[in-house]
Amino acid sequence: MTVKREYGFALLAGAVGAVVIILAAREQWAQAVFVQPKPLPAQVVDVSGNDLVPLAGALALAALAGLAAVIATRGALRRVAGVLLALFGAGAGAAVMTSVTAATVISVAASKVASPESAALSGSSAGSTTSGTASTGGFVVSGSAAHAVMTGTPWHVAVLLGALLVFAAGLATALRGPHWPAMSARYDAPGGPDTRERAPALDSATMWESLNGGADPTDDPAGSPAGDPADDRAGEPVADSPRP
Repeated sequence: MTVKREYGFALLAGAVGAVVIILAAREQWAQAVFVQPKPLPAQVVDVSGNDLVPLAGALALAALAGLAAVIATRGALRRVAGVLLALFGAGAGAAVMTSVTAATVISVAASKVASPESAALSGSSAGSTTSGTASTGGFVVSGSAAHAVMTGTPWHVAVLLGALLVFAAGLATALRGPHWPAMSARYDAPGGPDTRERAPALDSATMWESLNGGADPTDDPAGSPAGDPADDRAGEPVADSPRP
């Protein structure tokens, strides 16, 4: 694999991984079922990945910013950007592995519904916002039994795969990033900045000496075209034309 392809694959893997995390976290991952005393009906609350693991989506957005930093930097700074990118991927995967539990689902779902006690204290009704949290349109009596139903296992796995791609892209950048092309490399001369011809710097004393000698210090002898036939014939005597 060439250096450019390696660079392109790393950027593509990181971008795909971050987008997969963002999209998968928006889907429904679980449901919490609250069984209330009779004759109250059971309440079912949907819980998304962003509800359970808001850190994963935030780290995915940070990973996209890290990819932009990889493109814009070079050398040691690019290596640092790669390390940060790997940390973002590892953090997103660790957050999903540790936060998606039945207890977390029930806790998050309980914060999304209102209880009769809180509604009475605030004077609100079903479906309104209580204590800064949007209700799902029903009440849950305090102390009601609840259980979690995991419905989003494929999305859970998708986030883990996305986090793995981001981590792999960051690790590759940290190890190989300094050898990849940089954004401004195409604007450099083919021979590099060290091999370019530079006009000699003239100080004021040299310029005055040139003026006293009758020479123009601003002339660049190296810049005049070489091999000009007109210049070669300038010093030759003009031959007399043959007489009739």
